[in-house]
Amino acid sequence: MANVIEVNNVYKAFGKGESMTKVLSGASLSVEKGEFVSLMGASGSGKSTLLYLIGGLDRYFNGNISVCGYDIGKMKEKDLSKMRLDKIGFIFQFYNLVQNLNVEDNILLPSSVKGKSKAEMKEQLDEILRITGLTEKRKAKPSELSGGQQQRVAIARAVIGNPEIILADEPTGNLDSNAGAEIMKLFSDINKQKGITILQVTHSHKCASYGDRIIELVNGRTDMQSEENAEAPVQETVAVQ
Repeated sequence: MANVIEVNNVYKAFGKGESMTKVLSGASLSVEKGEFVSLMGASGSGKSTLLYLIGGLDRYFNGNISVCGYDIGKMKEKDLSKMRLDKIGFIFQFYNLVQNLNVEDNILLPSSVKGKSKAEMKEQLDEILRITGLTEKRKAKPSELSGGQQQRVAIARAVIGNPEIILADEPTGNLDSNAGAEIMKLFSDINKQKGITILQVTHSHKCASYGDRIIELVNGRTDMQSEENAEAPVQETVAVQ
């Protein structure tokens, strides 16, 4: 299967001179279309930074990143913004919902940016509300929802445009264990039912285990092992150098 994400020898640092901090030191990874991959690493290992680079949210790096066939480093900002809107759904630890909008209007925000009306999106909206278990909450405001329900809204918002990729940064980091397990089950269902590629950053081995593979980021580097595993995720590990 074709790779929808390719990261080759990526370096990233913050600051300059003596205050410079190296975050990524030649990181490489690839994700095939339809995979569910978990990216793990210690706090400060650069896993969220790498996710943001892949999503084009941070463009300052050395190396090569290709997403859905597009070379992130060479794209004009206008083209990159359109690619993000069409191809990528983002999910973060904090839900980033608009507090004065109800559930369905929050979900439809990306579609509104694309110029699509609520009437055009009715069938897709009803489907994603059903999948995420939010049908009865469609008119509720974020303040009326639990943390797990708010994250479901964020997931529905990311999925309704049928992106090729979902990039999730610690999606259960603000939830208790039960709500976190429900969110990971939802990710797994979406991956299988819709074939959407998922790359999640997590510090939780339990959450990581829902993916097809685990890639570990150590000292800013990743391994590119290609082992396949039918039951438990393959953990790709790099020795500290």
